Amino acid sequence: MSRTQIFTLISVGSVNFGSMICYSILGPFFPNEAFKKGASQTVIGLIFGCYALSNFIGSLLMGKYIVQIGAKFMLVSGLFVSGGCTIMFGYLDRAPSGTVFIALCFIVRSIDALGFAAALISSIALASKVFPHNVATVLGSLEMFTGLGLILGPPLGGWMYQAYGYELPFLVLGCILLLMVPFNMIVMPSCDVEPSEDSLFQLLKLPKVLLICFFIFALSSGLGFLDATLSLYAIEKFHLTPGYVGLLFLGLSLPYGLSSPVFGFFADKYPTTRCWFMILGGLLSGLSFCLVGPAPFLHITSQLWLLIFMLCVIGFGLGISLMPSLPEIIASAHEQGFEDGLSTLGMVSGLFGAGWSMGAFYGSMMGGFLTQHLSFEWAATMQGGLSGLAVSLIILFRDSC
Repeated sequence: MSRTQIFTLISVGSVNFGSMICYSILGPFFPNEAFKKGASQTVIGLIFGCYALSNFIGSLLMGKYIVQIGAKFMLVSGLFVSGGCTIMFGYLDRAPSGTVFIALCFIVRSIDALGFAAALISSIALASKVFPHNVATVLGSLEMFTGLGLILGPPLGGWMYQAYGYELPFLVLGCILLLMVPFNMIVMPSCDVEPSEDSLFQLLKLPKVLLICFFIFALSSGLGFLDATLSLYAIEKFHLTPGYVGLLFLGLSLPYGLSSPVFGFFADKYPTTRCWFMILGGLLSGLSFCLVGPAPFLHITSQLWLLIFMLCVIGFGLGISLMPSLPEIIASAHEQGFEDGLSTLGMVSGLFGAGWSMGAFYGSMMGGFLTQHLSFEWAATMQGGLSGLAVSLIILFRDSC
């Protein structure tokens, strides 16, 4: 690898790790803490969901204007905003309960999401630009850092919360994210290019791209669902402490982090397998959600080992299916005459991030609502049905894949 490629890998890897560890620390303890502050299960889902909604808007805007803003500036400024908001979120326990607390949660999380979108979209676009012929392999390898952040975030956050209280997890991890700013200013190479005449609307008119975006939406909604509902369910059903709830998320993130580089490599080496990887991963995810509760009509007793095993299968399914989706969108854009440059990669990565974020918003919002009015078991089953619908559409239109 060239010097630029090595520095790009180091920089993007640090962004993925730092951003994800700060994003994932909320899962084990924040829903319970927010519940004590007067937030209902539905409102808790909306707090998680507003992050994804702001990320959706930010992904589209950052992807469209990445060339005008500058990829490197977008990356470091996004890290700075996200790190500052993470620290601010750590002081929200001092806010009055009820409306004030809930409103501040929405404001800080929304701004944090914009910073996260800027950092992530620019890092994906830069990695795709520097490694044009190995997109899935490189992104799959970098997902190991994403997985590491998701792995360390929940147990570390749960342990620090249990040992030292609400504030410390956010202060420590927010400072780590801020340290990434000068590091990436030094390490990340600049990449200045001319704007393209292609538009995001032209990309959205492609049926294949829309189909893949819905597939990404369906699978990412599962992660949003688990973020908003899993901790309260595990605490109530199995009487787990926040520290042990954090360990539950390992079952989701560890298989994802380990499987992503493997299937990213195969997606690059054998492009014709991408569609089948998406189908297989989607099926595994959908069936696992039906068993994570498990579904009431199956008449299976809920057990902790079954919950952990299904979380592992969901994480593995995500690793199989998500890595081929981004290079498929890039290939579709190039087939339709889009320029092979940073502008197109920015739009593609923005669209990928928007589909992911919209799914996380829907999963958090509907997960909280359905769990409050039905049960976790039925809500998880419906989430599995959404994954099944996405897979069915891929199978029906696989010739276009």
